[in-house]
Amino acid sequence: MSAFATDARTTHAAGVERLLASYRAVPPGSPVRLAKRTSNLFRSRAATDAPGLDTSGLTHVIGVDVDARIADVAGMCTYEDLVAATLPFGLAPLVVPQLKTITLGGAVTGLGIESTSFRNGLPHESVLEMDILTGAGELVTVSRGDTGEHAELFRAFPNSYGTLGYAVRLRIELEPVLPFVELTHLRFHRLDDLVAAMAEIVGSAALDGVAVEYLDGVVFSADEAYLCLGRRTAASGPVSDYTRQRIFYRSMQHDGGAAHDRLTTFDYLWRWDTDWFWCSEAFGAQHPLVRRFWPRRLRRSRSYASLMRVERRYDLGNRIERLKGLPPRERVIQDVEVPIERCAEFLDWFLANVPIEPIWLCPLRLRGDDAWPLYPMEPRRSYVNVGFWSTVPVGAVEGETNRRIEREVAGLDGHKSLYSDAFYSRDEFDDLYGGGAYRAAKARYDPDSRLLDLYEKAVQRR
Repeated sequence: MSAFATDARTTHAAGVERLLASYRAVPPGSPVRLAKRTSNLFRSRAATDAPGLDTSGLTHVIGVDVDARIADVAGMCTYEDLVAATLPFGLAPLVVPQLKTITLGGAVTGLGIESTSFRNGLPHESVLEMDILTGAGELVTVSRGDTGEHAELFRAFPNSYGTLGYAVRLRIELEPVLPFVELTHLRFHRLDDLVAAMAEIVGSAALDGVAVEYLDGVVFSADEAYLCLGRRTAASGPVSDYTRQRIFYRSMQHDGGAAHDRLTTFDYLWRWDTDWFWCSEAFGAQHPLVRRFWPRRLRRSRSYASLMRVERRYDLGNRIERLKGLPPRERVIQDVEVPIERCAEFLDWFLANVPIEPIWLCPLRLRGDDAWPLYPMEPRRSYVNVGFWSTVPVGAVEGETNRRIEREVAGLDGHKSLYSDAFYSRDEFDDLYGGGAYRAAKARYDPDSRLLDLYEKAVQRR
């Protein structure tokens, strides 16, 4: 059964033509960027008057092949729209990042992760084929397993953050899902015990003989942490709704042992979006009275991100701190990956040195043996993504806490994602993020540097 629509393909072809026309309209030698009103990047960027490429026709699902379990998707399609197109067929992307506004192209070029990553890896690993508009203005098709002239672009694209080109169309694998997800929240009083249980599940996709299909966790403190185990089910029954007064991450908390819950698959996939994990608290959206009057349609990451942009534009947070007689604060909004055997060590260090909680945990393991040079994780090695998103008092130098975290993560043979502030030297950055492979791909696919350099974008905030 195929749900590929002729009109969707026609719409996509027209959108590609508009994109190419907008590229040709940029004066030769001038920088090129996407025209985007929203972004899931959390680093400050220098203002630019460079004209943006027209992506207005590249925001949809082109088609779903139910029998083959694949989808053709325009690069600027959000996961919210992608999931809406696949769930009616009992299918979902292999990895669905936590926030509805993340685009498929963005997750592939900038990496993404979620609770299926311990068995399905990262979003770019489910890509079968891509059409990429390169910095040189060429539309290039690249495929998994291709050993031809564009094989290096397929490998170098993940973690290039749009500095080699933009994904125009992606063909991705899908997997079957069931209507509901049964959840088990396991309480741990020691982080070593939690990490040991996590490693067991990553290795066997089961715990005590029961299959585990979704896995992540939350650390509230050194003696209160949880793993959230999910299992697909078609059995009907009552389900929780965390788009109303109740808050998902708080539902995990209990004194000991296991607590159980059920969600529809739709609500499970977007369980973190309603409160932007727990960051909605900064806007008062978790206060019972405020929540009662906060419109449900605005309880979503897009709304909180809009409020955050206003806060940053006018520096409202630091103004309030000054009124309280307090120093300004440093943003520490980061996701890092450390080998699973070093995870407890990193958490102990973090809790002793960085005053931020809760902390998100998401184990991952690459699906295959392929190398991805710009984010060189080892195949067959298990890692844990550790996410923390808040502020701390400023230090003696810019980004002092972020710099300390970078050093600690590197010392544990880990990496950090590049969607937020980074402070590496050029040499450190090249060592960590495949500088040699990146420069080779850059020279070939963006020889005139129409797009930003990755270091300029990630560290110098261009």
